[in-house]
Amino acid sequence: MKGKEERKERLKWLIKRVLLVIPVACILLWIYAVCQTSSIKDQTKIGVTYMTMNNEFYKSIHSEISRIADEKGALVSVRDPELDEKRQSQQIDDFCAQKVNVIVINPVKGDSQPILRALKKARKQGIKIIAVDTQLKHFKPDASIVSDNYQAGVLIAKELMKRSSNARILLLEHKGTVSADTRIQGFKDTIKGHGSYQIISELETKGQTEIAMPAVRKFLQSGGNVDTLVALNDRSAIGALAAIKEQGITHPIAIYGIDGSPDMKALLHSTDDVVGTVAQSPLKMGDRVMEVIQDMTAGKSYQKEITIPVQMMTKENIDHFDVNGWQ
Repeated sequence: MKGKEERKERLKWLIKRVLLVIPVACILLWIYAVCQTSSIKDQTKIGVTYMTMNNEFYKSIHSEISRIADEKGALVSVRDPELDEKRQSQQIDDFCAQKVNVIVINPVKGDSQPILRALKKARKQGIKIIAVDTQLKHFKPDASIVSDNYQAGVLIAKELMKRSSNARILLLEHKGTVSADTRIQGFKDTIKGHGSYQIISELETKGQTEIAMPAVRKFLQSGGNVDTLVALNDRSAIGALAAIKEQGITHPIAIYGIDGSPDMKALLHSTDDVVGTVAQSPLKMGDRVMEVIQDMTAGKSYQKEITIPVQMMTKENIDHFDVNGWQ
């Protein structure tokens, strides 16, 4: 009988302890939920849209942005408009709906009305805008981070003029993209007044290997005669090289690109197929994007216009660079 009474008392004691623990557990769960909600609320949301992800240059920029964002606890959403300006404008609208804090844009076209309208809507919503790698026309972003694109064109022209007293030149372009237009303009301005350097033709390639190759093939098949090819980027330069080899062209054509991509550096290092490339630094570009975003979201002052230096790579100095990756 005594044992039965003891068991009853012990059961009562256990029930009291459980009843005491339940409110404490509820309070702890509530505190945890509040902390989690606060953390999510305070998390910086970044929307990123590049003109295309079919380019290792943009993938390299984004890998650096993602790496630093992960370290800082920021949330990054990336979109690929595949060179479609309307699709990119829709992506900006999606970022607005997601209520991101910052939009990082590499515009398909710098003066695209759908893109500019979408960016103006985002700005009215209080979203910060950062242009990366190329600028926008008729719209001033909160910050822009680009390579010295004009100087890239100047460097190629100077290298060409140093190597040859004359040239018949084919230009590969991506019209409407400010960075590409600026590179070509730097080249043109530098050879201006030197009549022995003639631009024979200009082809649209959108900076893509798969567009450059058939465009250059068609040019060569139509009897186009050049000894120098200047491309807005390495991808189009490599497409041109493929077309030249395919057509069995025997006279030398000096090929110049811009990017300093691993593929172009490998060609410089181990072949005579290309003459030079002007190196950009997508890793440094991604790093500077995140520096600006951190200052923006912390309410600190930040640099609004950042221009990253470029440098000429040739067979003579390629051994000074890492040929296996981006710089």
